[in-house]
Amino acid sequence: MQTGNVAQTVGQTPLIKIKSLSDATGCEIYGKAEFLNPGGSVKDRAALGIIEAAEHEGLLRPGYTIVEGTAGNTGIGLATIAAQKGYKCVIVMPNNQSQEKYDTLRALGVELVTVPPCPFANENHFYHTAKRIAAERNQSFWADQFENTANYKMHFKTTGPEIWEQTAGEIDAFISAVGTGGTLAGVSKFLKSKDKSIHVRLVDPFGSGLHSYLKTGQLAATGSSITEGIGIMRLTANFKEAVIDDAVQVSDQEMISMLYHLAKHDGVLVGTSAALNVFAAYKYALENKGSGKNIVTVLCDSAVRYQSKVFNQNFLSEKALQPEPLY
Repeated sequence: MQTGNVAQTVGQTPLIKIKSLSDATGCEIYGKAEFLNPGGSVKDRAALGIIEAAEHEGLLRPGYTIVEGTAGNTGIGLATIAAQKGYKCVIVMPNNQSQEKYDTLRALGVELVTVPPCPFANENHFYHTAKRIAAERNQSFWADQFENTANYKMHFKTTGPEIWEQTAGEIDAFISAVGTGGTLAGVSKFLKSKDKSIHVRLVDPFGSGLHSYLKTGQLAATGSSITEGIGIMRLTANFKEAVIDDAVQVSDQEMISMLYHLAKHDGVLVGTSAALNVFAAYKYALENKGSGKNIVTVLCDSAVRYQSKVFNQNFLSEKALQPEPLY
């Protein structure tokens, strides 16, 4: 019998072939099933990497409290591992995220602080609020997922090598959105170290500035998105480590159509950022139709984490969104 604690079950997620889209494009499209991590998302990797690095450096000790500002998934990852290790958690979130995230964090025993969403320059932004709380409390550790490079290093150490091994090195493209930049940076640096010809593409929701930055050198954004935890208007320490060849934008309408397509045709229930990723992978496959290219993206979390929104017809109608056939 093999046994292990929660932290030891982070990673080694399977690579799932998206058959319907692969058949439609003549390419092989795969999703890294990060929703199978113990905390339910790709952010478990960053959480574990940050905690282990802080313990090693003596910044996090028994009896300490972990403090973090997050859209939810990193908070859940931190709280999941903290519960096993005996740390307390204070999680600061915008008050417009899915109810499922708040409920999960409360079940994990965190002290939850919610703040109104606001621009990063505002001192009441969840990031700055978490930083202040950590500074004001004794025996606290601010995880700082955006600037703490233990984040991307964990993906360089684990996610990238797993993808390389699972594809037997036969990978032509890696496509991912950015929240902190950790996943894209760690995976892109690792894959490029193995084969510089692997195409790395950033996918951005509307309302985020990274697509503009990569295309024009200027952070600029138009529109908005219902996606959670991705899209930013600044260059984080983690994002700066990414090696990127191109960038594409995906709309909420395209994302919702993909989310429902994956559920109906592939039995894959993914969240909004994952659906955004898969649509971008599908778009890249259409650009290379019939080529047989192997394309990998990240299934960041599950639709179950957003079901009160994405499976709520009233919510979708309010946002003028309805799933449409892809082809």
